[in-house]
Amino acid sequence: MVGRHAVDPRPAAVSPTRAASGRLAWPVPLALGVMGGILLGLGVWWGGLVVLAGALLAVLDGRPVLALLALVGTGLGFGAQHLNAAQPDRMAPWVGAQVTLTGEWDGQFLRLSDPPARVAVSPKPHVPPGQVVLSGRLVRPQERRVPGGFDQAAWLRGQGGLFVPTPTTVLVAARVRGSKPQGGVRGWFRRGLTVGLGQRQAALMQAIELGDRNDIGQESFEDGYAVRDAFARSGLSHLMALSGQNVALLTGAVLWLLVRFRVPLVWRYVLAAAFLGPYLLLVGLSPSIFRACLMGAAVLMGYALGRGRPDPLAVIALAAVLCLLPFPLWLLDVGFQLSFLAVLGLTLSGRLAERLPGRWPMWLRLALVATVLAELATLPVIAGAFGQLPLVGLPANLLAEGLMAALVPLGFLAGLLGPLAIAMNWLTGLLASVLLWVVEVFGHAPVLSWGSVRPAGFVAYAVAALAGVLWLRGRVRAPFALGTLLACAALTLLPGLIHPPRELVFIDVGQGDSTLIRARGLNVLVDGGGSVGSDFDVGARTVVPALRALGVRSLDVVVATHADTDHIEGLSAVLRAFPVGELWIGQRKTDDPVLAAVFAAAGERHVPVREVRRGDRLGVDGVTLTVLWPTGKVWSTEDNDNSVAMTVESRGFRTALLGDLPDPAEALIGVGDLDLLKAAHHGSRHSTGGAVLRETTPHDVLISVGRNTYGHPHPDVLARIAEAEAKVWRTDELGTIRWPLP
Repeated sequence: MVGRHAVDPRPAAVSPTRAASGRLAWPVPLALGVMGGILLGLGVWWGGLVVLAGALLAVLDGRPVLALLALVGTGLGFGAQHLNAAQPDRMAPWVGAQVTLTGEWDGQFLRLSDPPARVAVSPKPHVPPGQVVLSGRLVRPQERRVPGGFDQAAWLRGQGGLFVPTPTTVLVAARVRGSKPQGGVRGWFRRGLTVGLGQRQAALMQAIELGDRNDIGQESFEDGYAVRDAFARSGLSHLMALSGQNVALLTGAVLWLLVRFRVPLVWRYVLAAAFLGPYLLLVGLSPSIFRACLMGAAVLMGYALGRGRPDPLAVIALAAVLCLLPFPLWLLDVGFQLSFLAVLGLTLSGRLAERLPGRWPMWLRLALVATVLAELATLPVIAGAFGQLPLVGLPANLLAEGLMAALVPLGFLAGLLGPLAIAMNWLTGLLASVLLWVVEVFGHAPVLSWGSVRPAGFVAYAVAALAGVLWLRGRVRAPFALGTLLACAALTLLPGLIHPPRELVFIDVGQGDSTLIRARGLNVLVDGGGSVGSDFDVGARTVVPALRALGVRSLDVVVATHADTDHIEGLSAVLRAFPVGELWIGQRKTDDPVLAAVFAAAGERHVPVREVRRGDRLGVDGVTLTVLWPTGKVWSTEDNDNSVAMTVESRGFRTALLGDLPDPAEALIGVGDLDLLKAAHHGSRHSTGGAVLRETTPHDVLISVGRNTYGHPHPDVLARIAEAEAKVWRTDELGTIRWPLP
């Protein structure tokens, strides 16, 4: 027909390249470049692979120009890291000195005004945040000395940034000389959170609303089970870390109020976004809450500008850039990693919810998949950092999330009301008590122990996760994704099954003793350390994490050599954390409180107690343990004299663990020739005498010792060992020592 054009109803053909291009959000290569630049600034070579990945994604997206953003990000990240590392250490002149410091205690660090610095404090003062005067000795933070242990130095390096002083020192043996409660807005808010509440409820509310976990970390349930451990075992630890949940609930409450007051639509989003700034100042900076506030503000401003919901990956990547440029070492922070991995997992919620039965209500489907995806996304970090995976996270979170939906807004309102909140805190206290009950019930559930995650494990996880994502996107079929998952799991399990470790592990427990003997089918722990005159739980905080990091899931035998705190106090936590076959003891004392606590823990877990005597023996996979002492015929009034002493033999190799036996008893029990001697009593002058050294002729002598006032190891002992031409290995110098068994 003249004057008209025929219209083809079929869509125009689009080239595959053009169809696939334009899908990559521009902040993604920028964020990968920033992360790669920070890693390169730290001397990590594979940071270059991260940069390359950002550039490659841009090329595959059909927009090579975006690869330039990856390079720009590399320069920004590299520069931020170098600027951060170049900051002056203002506390260096006082390292090693006894000092008295006056500053603002925020529950985590002591902030000084002159010089402008932040100082870590150990032990943390049992005073509320506010102005404090503390005395103690300034020392450098410790690096990780135990597998799975806390790397204090690395953690402190990550707590500072370009505009926030990095804590470089620790005030140890800290004593409070004076304190004044926190004033101002934060003081008012904290009083509102806690007024009228019980101690445990108040501690929980401070953790939930302010991220202050100091008080909750000191709380225990009636059976002595630590509240913090219960949160971890139930998969609810994230409730005590301020994150997107807090931001979502509070901004939702703000929007609801603005709707009730008939505020115009655009201004609702603008005011809700503006609320996040003062909120961040109130709760303080942390990776998870800073990320959540940035993302929340981006989403709200997107709605305010009429652009709708922004691309989730773009918002996540941009938030990562804005977090890492001022705080480059957050990249290595576990909290940062968990926060971003969890929110990345949540981006798949809609796709997974669609695969659940349609007859289920959408809110239930989304609640289920959100918990599952967050746990799966963070799995390798949680397993590697904490050595265990909760098995009841899904039901525990479904119950806890409903309580949090009411508790977070109510707690925030109580904080705003200050002391006037006593009129409403009966409801807050009730909800807090119910949440603590949920934590207590699910906190007693079993967990899946996990060893340290090596690079090959992260690669296997990444491959399995990629297969899962491709399945959700419809790119591969379920059998392929499942097969990939099973193959990756099998490949990570095989090395440990084919070549199980055979070793002695002398765990650095400070001034104390703890030794693990392991072979195929054999795990024996001799002593568990302890902390004399301190409330620090060496068993729960040092020994248990070390065993988990080493891949220990159960213990065949636990040996309590004698009733000294620095040897057996930590065994109570070990007995509660792992299945144990038998508890070996020498003298069954009934009037020692520390040994009684060990017996109580064994009774709770139905672990049989065996009184061993000279000649008792255990042999598995070529490793033989032989008890040399005690005989059980005569007991000394000195606990050290009654120590369980034993030899360990493996294919021609011999060593001896002598507890705290003194000289001359150690030379009278027939130790015999040794390759390695573990010095008795931490190198005390009254042990490791010339006679036992002449009898055993060891090539090496190991001394388990820490910072102490006893003079261990004594110069006379070191001189005797040198005269015997043996090499000395000390845990206070080397940290945990792993000695291979043939």
